[in-house]
Amino acid sequence: MKVSFQIKLFISLVAFFSVLFTLLGGYYYVDVGRQLYQEMSARAKIQAEEIALIPTLRNEVEQKDIKSIHDFMQKIAAHSDASFIVIGDNKGQHLFHSVFADRVGTTLVGGDNEEVLQGKSTTTIRKGGLGISLRSKAPIFNDAGQVVGIVSVGYLTSYLDTITVNKVVNILIAAVLLLIALFIFSWFFTRSIKKQIFSLEPREIGLLVRQQKAMMESIYEGVIAIDDDLRIEVINQAARKLLGLSQPARELRGQLISQVIDPVPFFAPQTMLAKDTHDEICRFNDLTVIASRVRIMLENSLQGWVITFRDRNEIDTLSTQLSQVKRYVDNLRIMRHEQLNRMTTLSGLLHMGRYEEAIGYIQAQSEHAQELLDFISSRFSSPTLCGLLLGKTARAREKGVELNFDPACRMDTVFQPLHEAELISIIGNLLDNAIEATQRSALPHAPVEVLIKLNEQELIIEVADQGVGITPEIRERIFERGITTKTRGDHGIGLYLIESYVTQAGGSIEVADNMPRGAIFSLFIPATGAARRSVQELEDTDYAT
Repeated sequence: MKVSFQIKLFISLVAFFSVLFTLLGGYYYVDVGRQLYQEMSARAKIQAEEIALIPTLRNEVEQKDIKSIHDFMQKIAAHSDASFIVIGDNKGQHLFHSVFADRVGTTLVGGDNEEVLQGKSTTTIRKGGLGISLRSKAPIFNDAGQVVGIVSVGYLTSYLDTITVNKVVNILIAAVLLLIALFIFSWFFTRSIKKQIFSLEPREIGLLVRQQKAMMESIYEGVIAIDDDLRIEVINQAARKLLGLSQPARELRGQLISQVIDPVPFFAPQTMLAKDTHDEICRFNDLTVIASRVRIMLENSLQGWVITFRDRNEIDTLSTQLSQVKRYVDNLRIMRHEQLNRMTTLSGLLHMGRYEEAIGYIQAQSEHAQELLDFISSRFSSPTLCGLLLGKTARAREKGVELNFDPACRMDTVFQPLHEAELISIIGNLLDNAIEATQRSALPHAPVEVLIKLNEQELIIEVADQGVGITPEIRERIFERGITTKTRGDHGIGLYLIESYVTQAGGSIEVADNMPRGAIFSLFIPATGAARRSVQELEDTDYAT
């Protein structure tokens, strides 16, 4: 039959403490007996020596006045707790026996009188007339200093053993009561342990630990579990690899998370206690990651958090590829749609014989397209950005919205603080929002004004529309994930990404109302990496403070 962990633990505790009490009881019995024998030896010796110093008894023993000795010693024996008191003469003959009066005149037994007759006090355990006893003997001296008799005071060992047993029994009763209390405590203690380990057996716990370790190491994402004091409990191999940590997991366990990852707002206590978060863009050491944080609760008590994160570059690579394919498809669709419209118009003009108008229409379309192409290609050095702006212009035109580029637009060098994919995401999302907000406004639609300018100090991106604007209810939360002014579709991520990218680059965003309606988004991003690093250092310093 398989015995549960609770029963095993209970039996082990009971058996252990039972053996412990038995050993302690045996030791106590031996120690009490030893101490009792020492105590009674001293008591017997003191009584014997005090009786031997009584002047009246000394004279009676010297004269061997048996009757006087008997009368005198009977009074003393009545007040003594000794098992017997014996008086003998200098020849080893009984002069008095407190128990057997008929032994007077017989020889003292035990063979321990020689040293006493030589003037020494002794304490021995010998077998006498009453049995084995602990006895102390003292010599009786006369006035001349000669030994004239012996005083023997003794306690039977059976009497001493009885006293010892009584003491041990009292202790044993207390020990049994304590053992019963221990049984009760052990039972409830084992029940509590079983509850805390969720009724699992040690073998099952060991299996779970091994399974957890295998699962943690098989997860491709970085996983870190921290306790409520922000100390690392578990960190998997992927997390150590992403963070560039060479120490094994056992050395990292117990360290503060701030000792492993440079302090960032993601790990601020007030932020962590406020709410859980998912897919938040952060910077862990020198790596930009997408991180999630979920708290660990046990019986409504906070135990810690689990942080999962992955390299954002890997996701960006896939996202960029998908976005490029989508942009290519959209641009091709838009270009095909516009080309069909143009060809239909041109076909109608030719069919009606309006050849001059047809030639003028072709020239106008070519000049407008070429003018836009020349403007964008001369002001922006990035082919990807040029393609984005051309595609967004065509798409806006398809939706009945016009994009007006400010003549001051210029970005003829690579902008180092932002990756090209981040820059494309920022501009693309801003233009999409402005186009859709304008499209939802009343006709006629006002154009969307666009300014993209890079100077020595900073990159300025400004998009102004005269669309539906931003309601006051969501203005303060416009950059939170899932917050949007749109009523249809899967939205609420674009402005969140913009704010994440700009903040990480050390920039700032201003949102203002446009006149007479609409909104203006203004982005200011420092143009040097040093500026970006200084801002980040300031944020870290503020957080650490």
